[in-house]
Amino acid sequence: METTALNSQKAPSVCKDREDCQENSILQKSGPTSAGGVESGQIFNGYSSVPSTGMGDDAEHSVPTATTTLVAEVHHGERETWGKKVDFLLSVIGYAVDLGNIWRFPYVCYQNGGGAFLLPYIIMAIFGGIPLFYMELALGQYHRNGCISIWRKICPIFKGIGYTICIIAFYIASYYNTIIAWALYYLISSFTDRLPWTSCRNSWNTANCTNYFSEDNITWTLHSTSPAEEFYIRHILQIHRKESFPPVPGNNMDFCSPSLQVVWVTATFPYIVLSVLLVRGATLPGAWKGVLFYLKPNWQKLLETGVWIDAAAQIFFSLGPGFGVLLAFASYNKFNNNCYQDALVTSAVNCMTSFVSGFVIFTVLGYMAEMRSEDVSEVAKDAGPSLLFITYAEAIANMPASTFFAIIFFLMLITLGLDSTFAGLEGVITAVLDEFPHIWAKHREWFVLAVVITCFFGSLTTLTFGGAYVVKLLEEYATGPAVLTVVFIEAIAVSWFYGVTQFCSDVKEMLGFSPGWFWRICWVAVSPVFLLFIICSFLMSPPQLRLFQYSYPHWSVILGYCIGTSSVICIPTYITYRLVTTPGTLKERIIKSITPETPTEIPCGDICLNAV
Repeated sequence: METTALNSQKAPSVCKDREDCQENSILQKSGPTSAGGVESGQIFNGYSSVPSTGMGDDAEHSVPTATTTLVAEVHHGERETWGKKVDFLLSVIGYAVDLGNIWRFPYVCYQNGGGAFLLPYIIMAIFGGIPLFYMELALGQYHRNGCISIWRKICPIFKGIGYTICIIAFYIASYYNTIIAWALYYLISSFTDRLPWTSCRNSWNTANCTNYFSEDNITWTLHSTSPAEEFYIRHILQIHRKESFPPVPGNNMDFCSPSLQVVWVTATFPYIVLSVLLVRGATLPGAWKGVLFYLKPNWQKLLETGVWIDAAAQIFFSLGPGFGVLLAFASYNKFNNNCYQDALVTSAVNCMTSFVSGFVIFTVLGYMAEMRSEDVSEVAKDAGPSLLFITYAEAIANMPASTFFAIIFFLMLITLGLDSTFAGLEGVITAVLDEFPHIWAKHREWFVLAVVITCFFGSLTTLTFGGAYVVKLLEEYATGPAVLTVVFIEAIAVSWFYGVTQFCSDVKEMLGFSPGWFWRICWVAVSPVFLLFIICSFLMSPPQLRLFQYSYPHWSVILGYCIGTSSVICIPTYITYRLVTTPGTLKERIIKSITPETPTEIPCGDICLNAV
């Protein structure tokens, strides 16, 4: 790296608006020179600058001034950037819109008051989910690092957050890829003139199998099971062969793949399929029953605390802050990219996708209720993957042109899953490569291979006869509370330690305008309070795990807590390590540990520089 000091008597560099300097000059922000430079409530990353013309009245909120010398650095290896803006948007949308939008939102919506649930959902999105989504995009774009090394530039003592995110990503890959494998098996099984889950004459069927879509007069009883249910439970999962909760080896299949340049297909194809299925579902007999059940408001539900908890949890898991993916994707943006606009657009697309998917699901559930002569609530009692692989698969199988609709439906599930899988792995890969460039920078392919192999072996426990129970346990305990804890600590670290004023100044450098009071209040108080409320509610009343009429034993809940804690423990562990290894008194150690240690390299864009 070649470094030359800027001369204060020289004319300032002139760069085009919203563009990086052509000669790759970099403005390097250095940390405070002494403890006296640390203001209350924020950590001061100072440098000297003069705002360019056109800044308006917000000039006083622009770049803080400090008695540090500016240097222009010439980099021989610049960080890669997205070739097109649309590539970034499709990648973020593909990551945020996943299988949970298809199965979880419709189920949570009708369970919590139907149309009335949209009110707390929108409130939680506006005051909680979107502000944190915006924060992560801005952090990644400004500091241009993955979820581990970025904390050296923000607040080093919280570097354990990055390691926690990587462990959570491994847990997610351990079960999420298995769900994609189930969809892949269904897709392969769909290439036939008669779908295998429409008949009770298969080797895996039992005497209770009842095909009420047949022309015979069939009576549906409490002990009846549908062909689709037995195909999923007895043929795909084979859980009848397990002896107890601890799984034993099975004969299922796994799917784990590294990130490929297929975002144009995987991000857009699901919307084409959703549109086709929505039109087809709306023409089915009884579809109106499902829509009415989906949207009919029950205002009394709004008085229940659980409804607001579910709304907050749904929006946070749907948008996906705290997984390190947004930081990784945004770190490859151009410095002056409008991440504020990106946050609003992608959040709106995500929420609208969840809402529309509800119509796709419930028009078909209304059709099912019509065929069974049952209430929609009885048909829609399944949640999670069962809603897709049993209820919806059965409805598709009994539509005209069932093979076609089955193929495109399971292709849609696979593409939705692949986008999120690619993104999750990319978050880990970017984090590790940025933290250990001297080790892995020239061996990226080998590292990606190692990650994929690790995902494969981590998934083996979910591919056993009792693997479905492991998937449920990991989904409820290993990821949910841990991710919420990560986002909560991240919001506190950025807003309270790094300083919301400094963060807003960073945003102003990139975008030319500073975030308003609404965003500041959300980052400092509202969003952290929402997150703390959800975490405390979960700890006080953890979910009672139940799957396929089987209630999990108490020790499995303890195991779930241990798995979740195994990732979050990295945060206090690193805090302790940092304080122990930092020289000086306790006060000096704390100040050093919360002061950025690595300068942020900023391409000179909209500001003119004056050296001091």
